[in-house]
Amino acid sequence: MTSSPTPTKRRDAARTRQALLEAARARFASDGYAATTVRDIADDAGVNVALISRYFSSKEGLFEACLTTAADDFHRSTGATTLNEVPERIAEQAAGIDSDGVPRYLVLLLRSSGDARADEIRIGMLRTFAERLAALAGWEEGDDRLLLRAQVTIAAALGIALLRSTTTLEPLRSATKEDLLSPVTDLITAILGNRA
Repeated sequence: MTSSPTPTKRRDAARTRQALLEAARARFASDGYAATTVRDIADDAGVNVALISRYFSSKEGLFEACLTTAADDFHRSTGATTLNEVPERIAEQAAGIDSDGVPRYLVLLLRSSGDARADEIRIGMLRTFAERLAALAGWEEGDDRLLLRAQVTIAAALGIALLRSTTTLEPLRSATKEDLLSPVTDLITAILGNRA
């Protein structure tokens, strides 16, 4: 008779899986997919490299899980947002940097993996974000003009995150959420209008 895992082991598995996700997200965001090895990720998480295969099947599976959790976290943070609240959410995401100065969720969306399935998920997430943003501004299916404006807004937000994570451009690099809020609000109002 096989005994079921104890709650402690189950919690340790969840903690290990989370540690791998956090380490992978950091590595993929800072080094890119191609330059990151599974050994790097396992070492950063302080676990055996074989656990990546156990929990995620492969490096591609881990990258996909990072994208999925980033999307889930972004959706939770934006919730039932109105267009007037979008600048604050974008400023939060852009300013929500880790201790090494990288806004992980946004930068992760910029990283191509070289894996067709993972990149398809990444592009799908970007498309979904743009459609949600366009819908807040009154978009209906087939309105490519407003969808393009939403995509430009997403591109600007990603550009902010990219410059903050890859340059020492000041004052952008050290700007807080409060510092970013006014220019991001102006940008979104100029591109999408104040339709809320």
